[in-house]
This record gives sequence, structure tokens and C-alpha cells, in this order.
Amino acid sequence: MLRAYSVALAAMFCLAAPNLAFAHITFETATAPAGSTYKAVLRVPHGCAGSPTTSIRVQIPEGVRQAKPMPKAGWTLTVKKHKLAQPYDWYGTKVEEDVSEIDWSGGNLSDAFYDEFVFRAKLPEDEGKIIRFPVIQTCAQGQEKWIEIPANGQDDDSVESPAPGVKLGKKSSQDD
Repeated sequence: MLRAYSVALAAMFCLAAPNLAFAHITFETATAPAGSTYKAVLRVPHGCAGSPTTSIRVQIPEGVRQAKPMPKAGWTLTVKKHKLAQPYDWYGTKVEEDVSEIDWSGGNLSDAFYDEFVFRAKLPEDEGKIIRFPVIQTCAQGQEKWIEIPANGQDDDSVESPAPGVKLGKKSSQDD
């Protein structure tokens, strides 16, 4: 009887284990052409140990340009900018500062529900590179830091709290 119970318990764990890999914040689309304008849809599947999510803050990595968030009803949207070491031209305008962080706060996303937070940005030209966007998820009680970056050759499951990433594919001729 004890053996049957142990086998049943092990089987339930094995069935549940694959779902644990999807418990982190990810992008809806994990690949995009290098140099393209990317619609980043951050998927938030849960709160913090049962506590509702009250803030999602995403860091925009170096080389990602012109990040523009989508407002979300019931949430306050804050955008932080930083001065660039190397200004760039954006359709005839010299850009000397760019977005470094986007923060949706003041909401109340129950742990029982799923939601998405969206922004657009121009991706770097580095074909084959994975660009990571560290995310801090703050809850009514607690916080999750999705900031770990797997080493080259490792997948997201090799770290406990992976930063969402997008792999840059072959540059599209439409983005020239």
C-alpha cells in the first residue's frame, strides 16, 4: 500500500513538474528579426506565493531603442530615461537619451489570474544574440526578481528566475 502511494505521488510530481518551467515571466514571442521593431508581450502567469501582483518593472537593455509602452487600464505607467553615451539618429532627429525602464504599478492582478504587459521597441542588429529584459514583479506581499541570465548554451530552465529574452534571428529585408 505504501509503495503504491509513493508511486502515485511520484507520478503526480512528474506530471506537475513541466508546468513549473512555465511559471516565470516570458515573452509571448521569443524570436524576432535582428533590427526589427518588436512588439514585446510580457506574460505574467501568477503573483508572489499567492499574493496579487501590484507592479511590473522591466529594464530595457543597452542597444534596444525607442521603447514605447502600452498603457494598461487601472495601472500607473512610468517611463525612466537615461543619457546615452553614444547618441543616434532616429529619422533625422538626434537622440541623446532613451528609455531605460518601464514600470506599470498600482494595479491589482490576483494570483488566480493571468495578464500581459506590452511595449514596442527597435531591437539591435546582432543576429543570433539573445537580448534579456530583467523584470521585477512586486506583489502586495513579496517580490519576484526575474533577472537571472543563463550562461551561453544554457536554456532558461538552467536558472531559477530567468529574465525574459528574445532571440534575434536573421535580419529581415523589410527592416532596412
